[in-house]
Amino acid sequence: MHETYDVIIVGSGAAGLFSALMFDEKYKILIVTKDTPEQSDSFLAQGGIATLLDKEDYQAYYEDTMKAGHYKNNPEAVKIMIESSQEIINDLVDFGVQFAHNENGIAYTREGGHSKFRIMYHDDITGNEITGKLLKQASIQNHIQIKMSTRMIDIIEENNKAKGIIVDHNGKRTAIYSKVVILATGGIGGLFTQSTNFPHLTGDALAISLKHNIELENINYIQIHPTTLYSKKPGRRFLISESVRGEGAILLNPNKERFCDELQPRDIVTENIRKEQEKFHTDHVYLSLTHMPKDEIIKRFPNIYNRCLEEGYAMEKDLIPITPAQHYFMGGIKVDMDSKTNKDCLYAIGETSCNGVHGMNRLASNSLLESLVFAKRAAKHIQTYIDNIEISTPNVKISDKSYEEIEEEYKEIVMEEIKRKDRDFYDKWCKHED
Repeated sequence: MHETYDVIIVGSGAAGLFSALMFDEKYKILIVTKDTPEQSDSFLAQGGIATLLDKEDYQAYYEDTMKAGHYKNNPEAVKIMIESSQEIINDLVDFGVQFAHNENGIAYTREGGHSKFRIMYHDDITGNEITGKLLKQASIQNHIQIKMSTRMIDIIEENNKAKGIIVDHNGKRTAIYSKVVILATGGIGGLFTQSTNFPHLTGDALAISLKHNIELENINYIQIHPTTLYSKKPGRRFLISESVRGEGAILLNPNKERFCDELQPRDIVTENIRKEQEKFHTDHVYLSLTHMPKDEIIKRFPNIYNRCLEEGYAMEKDLIPITPAQHYFMGGIKVDMDSKTNKDCLYAIGETSCNGVHGMNRLASNSLLESLVFAKRAAKHIQTYIDNIEISTPNVKISDKSYEEIEEEYKEIVMEEIKRKDRDFYDKWCKHED
């Protein structure tokens, strides 16, 4: 007896969960996740989710997104994302997501690259609020099953169609079959020494795609976030959200001099920080929010305040040491506007996909929005034809290599592809992998 589903979704972040919830209850959905659902970068998103304020805001929002992406964005994808934003916000509210309000109604903040206050948020843990509510909803659906600590080691294909995946669960290998496969495996931060991502996010789906002639796009479009909490300890870097600078925080060099406009797009702020680091021969600079009273900081940024305090820094009076670190992946598996890859019955959504919406550099708080917009489009498109597909169970050869060997092989494949595409970026940020 083979284990079969209508749809297999690989990844339990916001994109994977939201897509699963967009399917009719008659479809049997399996979500597999490499760790636990909570160990996805979607839970770490701090700042918020951008949305179109009104019709008059469209051109400004469009221009902000294009400018941040150095006009390398796919205009069609940008248009779809912005025009779908209010619908997505309504969906989230229906799922129980709570956004901040003030005396005027919904509270909006602003982040680097945005010309207006159009970002909805929940304290400084917006990703946790959104993804947590989606996980809660998915967990109570009878047609959705979630398998944890289940690692995809390959996809199954026949006649250029995805037929399922091969997984490793505590060393046991299994072929699981389906009508459609959706890859929602997240970013590639596990390939970098300095990253805000969880370390188990190593780009497996990209290596598997290269193995199966699935097209990738802009694999060298990798964003470095300018402000992560500096620490000499190894491990994941704690992000200090762009919204802190949106609320007036400034950057200072070791001489306590302000050296840039903090609300420029992330890549520009990062480059300015690097110049100061080189100039002063230091591995960090400082972020100051000392203009804001303590009670206001705690109210607006409770999570960030507590984390800085754990490291010995009180944000209302101390300068916070920060350094850039790898944060987001704008490239990925090439998809169309319905999130379909060049292989039939195979889709990619979220950070592992590339529809071109972000261009060379993602505008702050567009990540959650883009993931949800195109996750929903994938689910809707699949349901237009899935009833006409018969599940087949082709025989597969399952590798006898250890999972650790497979993972290291996949890491090397992805890093070599990044190096081949952009040696300058590789030397600047990835050289430790040589």
